[in-house]
Amino acid sequence: MAPSKKSSLAKSADYCVIEAPFGRLGILTEIVDGSLMLSRVDYLSANTPLSPPQNQLAKEVAKQCKAYFKDPHFQFDLPMKPLGTAHQQKVWKRIREIPLGQSRTYGEVAKAIKSGPRAVGTACGANPYPLITPCHRVLSAQGIGGFMKENVPGLYREIKTWLLRHEGVL
Repeated sequence: MAPSKKSSLAKSADYCVIEAPFGRLGILTEIVDGSLMLSRVDYLSANTPLSPPQNQLAKEVAKQCKAYFKDPHFQFDLPMKPLGTAHQQKVWKRIREIPLGQSRTYGEVAKAIKSGPRAVGTACGANPYPLITPCHRVLSAQGIGGFMKENVPGLYREIKTWLLRHEGVL
């Protein structure tokens, strides 16, 4: 690959911040093995400064997120950087299979993949693609449960509640 083309690909990495009904979303895209891929989605507070997408994939991620915010039935179709351990990938795959408008407990997910509820919770906390891998659909047996490693009320619990309402679970 010519140096000029390689340097233009390096500039294709982008972290942008877009509006979301519950605050902001951070979107990281980067070149992985020569292809531009989604690397991470972050839930951010409403006071995080906005930063528009600068590459086509970041623009597409923003477009698809906005489509989901309008219609929870929207299906994401994005190239995602392969991340996570084998166990995390197994948990995330199982979570993507939870139908819209439904939820499962950490224990139910754990039983389905022959794991433990805490290990499922840890994998949910490490999820790099919230919304796309909907860990918000996984609840504690005693209630809404923690979210994004947070077990006390706060930003992430508010986001989880918003998402569950948006999808008709609450």
